[in-house]
Amino acid sequence: MKIILLKDVKKIGRKYDIKEVADGYALNSLIPSEVAVPATSSYIKFVEAKKKHDVLLKEDFKKEFEYAVSKLPEGKLIMTGKVNDKGHLFAGIHEDQIIEDFKKETGIILSPEHFNLEKPLKEIGEHTVELKVEGQEYKLNIQINPIK
Repeated sequence: MKIILLKDVKKIGRKYDIKEVADGYALNSLIPSEVAVPATSSYIKFVEAKKKHDVLLKEDFKKEFEYAVSKLPEGKLIMTGKVNDKGHLFAGIHEDQIIEDFKKETGIILSPEHFNLEKPLKEIGEHTVELKVEGQEYKLNIQINPIK
């Protein structure tokens, strides 16, 4: 049976792929769990339109992200944290805090999947965090200042 995947499915395919699978697997597992739909002509047209729409959304998000980063003061996201007398933060800055502060500054909502942060930021000063937005890699400069 030909199906259109609505989500990525391991060992079968990626979202919007048209695949041939066993009838029983499609009818008893994929379609009831809303992971796939039958590959009828109307669904194929719908999926093609959805693919175009998704591509446009991704391009718009990438442009908005690049514009937002360019409008940050000195190109840096400025964050604050409580520090000890050696300049170490009491609590490390994690992805969720960066996401929240970036949203407050720019209005753009990032997700944890965008980040390649190996460990939390634990010292004041300037840090560079790698982001992957719609297939492109970016560097976000973060300035961490002590709370006074």
